[in-house]
Amino acid sequence: MKNLISKLSPLLICLSFAWPALAAQLADKQEIRIGNGTEPRELDPAISTGVPESHIEDNLFEGLCSYDPFTLAPLPGAAESWQISADATVYTFKLRPNLKWSDGKPLDANDFVYSWRRTLDPKTASEYAYQLYYIKNGAAFNKGKLKDATQLGVVAKDARTLVVTLERPTPYFLNLTSFHTLYPVPRHVIEKHKQGWTKEGNMVSNGPYKLAEWRINKHIKIVPNPHYWDKERLKIKVAYFMPIENENTEEKAFVSGQLHMTTTVPSIKIPYYKDLKKRDPKRAVYQSTPMLGTYYYRFNVTKKPTDDQRVRKALSLTIDRRLIVDKITKGDQVPAWSFVPPNTAGYTYPRTYIKDSPSQQDLATAQQLMKAAGYPNGKGFPKIDLLYNTSEGHKKIAVAIQQMWKKHLGIEIGILNQEWKVYLNTVRALNYNVSRGGWIGDYLDPNTFLNMYVTGGGHNNLGFSNQQYDNYIKMAASELDHSKRLQYFRKAEDILIEEVAIIPIYFYTNNSLISPKVKMYSVDGKLQNWAGNLSDRILLKYYAIAK
Repeated sequence: MKNLISKLSPLLICLSFAWPALAAQLADKQEIRIGNGTEPRELDPAISTGVPESHIEDNLFEGLCSYDPFTLAPLPGAAESWQISADATVYTFKLRPNLKWSDGKPLDANDFVYSWRRTLDPKTASEYAYQLYYIKNGAAFNKGKLKDATQLGVVAKDARTLVVTLERPTPYFLNLTSFHTLYPVPRHVIEKHKQGWTKEGNMVSNGPYKLAEWRINKHIKIVPNPHYWDKERLKIKVAYFMPIENENTEEKAFVSGQLHMTTTVPSIKIPYYKDLKKRDPKRAVYQSTPMLGTYYYRFNVTKKPTDDQRVRKALSLTIDRRLIVDKITKGDQVPAWSFVPPNTAGYTYPRTYIKDSPSQQDLATAQQLMKAAGYPNGKGFPKIDLLYNTSEGHKKIAVAIQQMWKKHLGIEIGILNQEWKVYLNTVRALNYNVSRGGWIGDYLDPNTFLNMYVTGGGHNNLGFSNQQYDNYIKMAASELDHSKRLQYFRKAEDILIEEVAIIPIYFYTNNSLISPKVKMYSVDGKLQNWAGNLSDRILLKYYAIAK
């Protein structure tokens, strides 16, 4: 520990002296720089799927509802009010008067109709299109069974009135209207620039900020949207999102004052930052908050040898999750025994065969399963790779699990890293056996996790298909009794866990380095210290840099 502290002492010096002068300058400018982990794949709300994209899109666009920055509860956004029918299937949204795009052109209810139709259009190939299956005929249109888009349950009654008809009552529908897949997009720009509409110089949005620069692998710069309805609230005048894939490089950028905040913290540095927080709260920069998310490994269940449930279960049984969170991640994570994090809207999946650390019986069972699958002591097991997107943290976990599988099962597994965009394409094409996965819930309900793996689902990158599983998810969707809904989810997750389509590893926490200068305003305008939220949403509308 003494050696570690001595190595980190230069960082302490930087932390003490680099920040004040630079922070004062940036406070005058109200400029914030954020480490974003990787280069975004796309900034088209209908197409994007990842957290790096959502960090930016949540500031460029705004849905009918917006997020409370702390609780994520739905607030009036582009819609100033709404009414819900007695049977909870018809929502009538009243848009704010004089809404405009960032180029000054009018925005009205027809823009939402166009945008939702576009997302559901099979030609758009939106992986998140299923978030609009809740509206009448959404699934049928997206799957090509219905060709007439006018039959969708989204209608502009007039310029300021949007009427949405659902297939069935959906308790979390208002939350969904805050989510990026349901953001409006500018028809006049898309029709002009086609796929190039999100490029610098072309992009038009409706949120609190607009795109100013997109320098590939350098930064994305956003500035206030002068036509935003609530522009007077904005304190941050310039924001940079920096794509830095190496976690050590990102942490050094924070320490030297080049970043205000980052959610990428090298695990070896976490004990130091925790200790600093205890010793000197005024210089505390480390924040750890719970998240609605799970770190896991996914299997391609259509490709040998991971098409064999016995192999998948053996691989799961031999992972020491406790060792991973205690010795590798070190960020207050909890070993995961389920896909849905505990206490998600009252739902907690019980512990089954998945343990924090494998027992001798678990290891024996795993070896028996491999033998039954035709690989006694690992003999004859084909060489496969464990795929992860570029990150030192992901690499460390992959190496540890690689060693566990070799030690306990006698198999040789390669590890393969790919840049974010390539990795996403590889997973989508099912061109892998085992790959690293992470899922942050889009809203507070078990459905945001379990709905992913219905047959043919937009995020079902496993090849997994189980009719009974699909039925339970469908029954949960139409069940109004909350306790019964949770029972259906329990039965569905029973199938997912027993089939071992995925391996839960740990439940996420948001481990961040945040300058003490970064403050946040509550919805009612009270200034307070920065605080994270369950979905790691960065809502700059409520941020400010203190002097």
